[in-house]
Amino acid sequence: MVSADRPSKLEHRHPSRDSEPRKIRAVRIAGASGGFSDRQRAISSLAKLDIDVIVGDWLSECTMTLHGAQKIDNEKLRSEGKLTEEPIGLFDPTFIDNLSPALPDIARKGIKVAVNAGACDTQLLARNVEDEVKRQGLDLKVAYVEGDEVTDVVKRLIKQGEKFTSLMTGEDLKDWGYTPIYAQCYLGGAGIAEALNNGADIVVCGRVADAAPAVGAGMWWHGWNREKDFDQIAGSLICGHLVECAAYVCGGYFSGFKRLMDGCTNLGFPIAELFADGSCAFNKEPDTGGEVSVGTVASQLLYEIQGPLYYGSDVTANIEGIVMKEEGKDRVRVTGVKGLPPPTTTKVGMTAFGGYQAEFHVYICGIDLEAKAEWIEKQIRYSAGDAVKELSCFKFSLNGYCPDNPRNQDVATCDLRIFVQTKNKKLVDKSTLDVPGFNRWCMDNGLQGCPGWTLGNDQRQSEGKVYYEYYVSLLPQSDVQHRVVLPWLDSKTIDVHPPSEMQEYPRDQPSYETASPVDVTQYGPTTRGPMGWVVGGRSGDKASDANVGFYVRHDDEWDWLRSLLTIDKIKSLLDEEYKGGKIERFEIPGIRAVHFLLRDHLDRGFNSTSTYDTLGKNVCEYLRSKWIDIPNKFLHRGRF
Repeated sequence: MVSADRPSKLEHRHPSRDSEPRKIRAVRIAGASGGFSDRQRAISSLAKLDIDVIVGDWLSECTMTLHGAQKIDNEKLRSEGKLTEEPIGLFDPTFIDNLSPALPDIARKGIKVAVNAGACDTQLLARNVEDEVKRQGLDLKVAYVEGDEVTDVVKRLIKQGEKFTSLMTGEDLKDWGYTPIYAQCYLGGAGIAEALNNGADIVVCGRVADAAPAVGAGMWWHGWNREKDFDQIAGSLICGHLVECAAYVCGGYFSGFKRLMDGCTNLGFPIAELFADGSCAFNKEPDTGGEVSVGTVASQLLYEIQGPLYYGSDVTANIEGIVMKEEGKDRVRVTGVKGLPPPTTTKVGMTAFGGYQAEFHVYICGIDLEAKAEWIEKQIRYSAGDAVKELSCFKFSLNGYCPDNPRNQDVATCDLRIFVQTKNKKLVDKSTLDVPGFNRWCMDNGLQGCPGWTLGNDQRQSEGKVYYEYYVSLLPQSDVQHRVVLPWLDSKTIDVHPPSEMQEYPRDQPSYETASPVDVTQYGPTTRGPMGWVVGGRSGDKASDANVGFYVRHDDEWDWLRSLLTIDKIKSLLDEEYKGGKIERFEIPGIRAVHFLLRDHLDRGFNSTSTYDTLGKNVCEYLRSKWIDIPNKFLHRGRF
């Protein structure tokens, strides 16, 4: 357990701030990565600055699924004697390339590093980091955190009758239709704090929560008592959420992106100051593009949240009272987060083999697009014959439109996407997802096609490929074996037990419409146009749930927004995208925001979805494009 009484050997002073005892000042945490696709310069660049801790996130539900499936494949190959080299595909292969150039500065300046990069073989990645440290002749201690892999635990509990209710659909695992092959749960930051308390310089984690590295850094630096300092730890949880996606909080995915165009080639990475009371302040690395403003920070807060309560394994944060204030150029102070006991459970993600999928693209152009798409669909379904009965998904989607009097042929051309999924690659009547097969169903009709039928010149997507299903539920924290391993101390292992005070929370968070709505006609004459002219926002995914939050820049706009955006209004704006699922709503007055959770909206999530929006990031931009009546007085202030 993390103790508030820190060993004296750790009561050091930062090399560049000898006049400031560590417990008095804020810990400076730099966010170096929001995912495996982030810029690889970040750790090296940040290590050159006045930083105490560098954190980074290399995992996601997508990577958890893919790495987990690869681990099962590796184990099968090993059992068959076919795996003779080091395992592949178990973590981001470029991680060492990210870290290596920064190691001399990390060692020289005493910077700590905590990352959730180990994926499905944290021990192996930690060993690789140790090897690189030794190769450079440096003295850095590398610890790792394990216990996130819970496949055996999940299988045992299934046999004992555990229902594992889906967080998205509310159905039980038995109704899912797939068999889990791999499971990982989300660990908190206490293990990271324990590793740092015992002298680690670099802490490599598997599936800790994205915000956990910042939580661990705060616990270690400020000596918070895990059993009672809930407000402070909750503040660090939200600080971690804000820093976890790196440049998102500095202008990435920002609704006001047009004003940041000049510096968009090199957005800055964030630096958070986490204070002893749990509040935090954000700025960014100097001489970089982007900005840190209430708008950029609020946008990141609204990303991938589920309601007024933000759950972590160490604490629950209530964000309804959060307040953001600009204290200067590229500096925002965040206060008002309240802490509650952590939940008795933690989130667990299960991976299962889904089957095979393929897609084919036909390009059509000009007028009568819907009729042309209908013609093509009828012909392809006829060619498929009885094989259609074995498809779990057979979807035609017309994407794009031809504007009036198009300025060139490309803008008048649309993509008709034909997408299929099936559990079996071989279908009836010798049909298959091999080529030729599904590919042939689509090709057969080329010369019988509608006017403008055009074949794409890359047919590789029409070959069936394996896809995986992903299922999210809850696992009791008491069933998790959270451990810290210290290799330099003869691989000493420290168990990190759950907090003694935890609380059960319902699956559904509080949802409500606004109190005392105003009459929106009071704002005077209006102009009809896209909501995004005056409303910013951000959306994201959690498996098949999508969340979307909207905010405005002025107080009178806030009264208008909270009165306008009811649950029924969102259903109306979703239009054909609304499939009848439950929608939950709450408000964050301190940032003038209204948030919605769209239950089971994303067709199963990244790894198996049949839609273009694999990560829920486009939900917000779709809704911001919808036309509403906007008060002219708001438009006169300028558009996003």
